Amino acid sequence: VQLQAFGGGLVQPGGSLRLSCAASGSIFSINAMGWYRQAPGKQRELVADLTSGGGTVYADSVKGRFTASRDNAKNTVYLQMNSLKPKDTANYYCYAAVKTRSWRAPSDYWGQGTQVTVSS
Repeated sequence: VQLQAFGGGLVQPGGSLRLSCAASGSIFSINAMGWYRQAPGKQRELVADLTSGGGTVYADSVKGRFTASRDNAKNTVYLQMNSLKPKDTANYYCYAAVKTRSWRAPSDYWGQGTQVTVSS
């Protein structure tokens, strides 16, 4: 199973970016999908988590500014980021809890990370 993330870049404060992450490979089903981020010198932190049941959990720091969504038919998760701030600068990682067989418990897979830099 591979996860490929796209959409990072340099944006000015107040701007927007949209990240996407597609899972491919031997996938029976995907439970949770979502995004973490890690800034230099800091621990990796949850940004948004989308469960298979449709619920979404956001970090307090991004509520009202970021919107996560998923397209189950495409095994893809998105992160729309609006009103970006310099403190949002980080490497953003997507993940997916994937079942490769119906009888197997899901395992976590991670994308390679995409850099988001918010600066004027």
